[in-house]
Amino acid sequence: MSEKVLDFRSDTVTRPTPGMREAMAQAEVGDDVFGEDPTILKLQARIAELLGKEDALYVPSGTMSNLIGVMLHCGRGDEFICEAGCHIFNYEQSGYAQIGGIAARTVPGEFGVMQPKHLHGLVRPGNDHLVRTRLVCLENTHNRGAGRIQPYEHVEAICGWAHESGLRAHLDGARLFNAVVATGIPVEGWAGHFDTVSVCFSKGLGAPVGSALAGSREAMVQARRLRKVLGGAMREGGVIAAGALYALEHHIDRLAEDHACAAKLAEAIREIDGLTLRPVDVQTNILVFEVDPALGTAADFVARLADRGLLMLAIAPTMIRAVTHLDVSHADAERAGEILRETAVASAACSA
Repeated sequence: MSEKVLDFRSDTVTRPTPGMREAMAQAEVGDDVFGEDPTILKLQARIAELLGKEDALYVPSGTMSNLIGVMLHCGRGDEFICEAGCHIFNYEQSGYAQIGGIAARTVPGEFGVMQPKHLHGLVRPGNDHLVRTRLVCLENTHNRGAGRIQPYEHVEAICGWAHESGLRAHLDGARLFNAVVATGIPVEGWAGHFDTVSVCFSKGLGAPVGSALAGSREAMVQARRLRKVLGGAMREGGVIAAGALYALEHHIDRLAEDHACAAKLAEAIREIDGLTLRPVDVQTNILVFEVDPALGTAADFVARLADRGLLMLAIAPTMIRAVTHLDVSHADAERAGEILRETAVASAACSA
């Protein structure tokens, strides 16, 4: 029997658990375009309650959820402020520009974390020559920042500054529950500073499909309209919403296991010559490490890992990302460390 392939490329690769499959198979459904899918309605009410918001909207993806969030607060000719490495700016095809006619103003952070002082003075004055600043966006945890948690005091200060400056605040909280579990700060505590919050069910929570956008009841009426024009309205979507509901009920606290697996893998990487964690501390379920050029490019190294049954993702010429999730055990993390060590030794020998 062939050895198990260890997939650390992303926490999006998870498969529904048996309990989740059963919940999906038994889901009550109806036409959600008519507002008649009971499972979707239950999911929306539950996530709104968790986030401390008036209402929420279930959508197919986090990309759509973020786009709707930005378009709720910005019109054509407006701009939003975001960290330079954030997901909205780098990995969502600039939908805000293509579809919404909205500009992005980026601020460099340290592994995804912006300093509140760097935002002061960025709101453009009212002038016919200038784009209108309307919104600030944060990402928590930060994907390109290796799962970095935004310091709570920074979130509080940045959102406070935004509202004092007449701006709105949107949170890309695709992995917000990882921050909740790692810090012990309740999810409504994080979400309470933002006008709209996007959360993803198909990453660490392990559901097969979907995200949600939460905010005021009035905002969600407009969000539903935007979802329609973006092609995201669904019919009997309760079949997949049931997976998300199951995840909220069963998979939040277990995120601590993913963090522990990531820490175990990080320990192994620290001991391997030619591999360097960036950043050195691993806070949640994502880690990024640099490959010494003597071992080849990141793409070459990833290809060698794949030959040994370990899947990771090259994200830059010398950088590799690994993500733990509910389909990765502590034994898998330990074995991944062994494969990394073996591959590094073999690569160094080939280049000698």
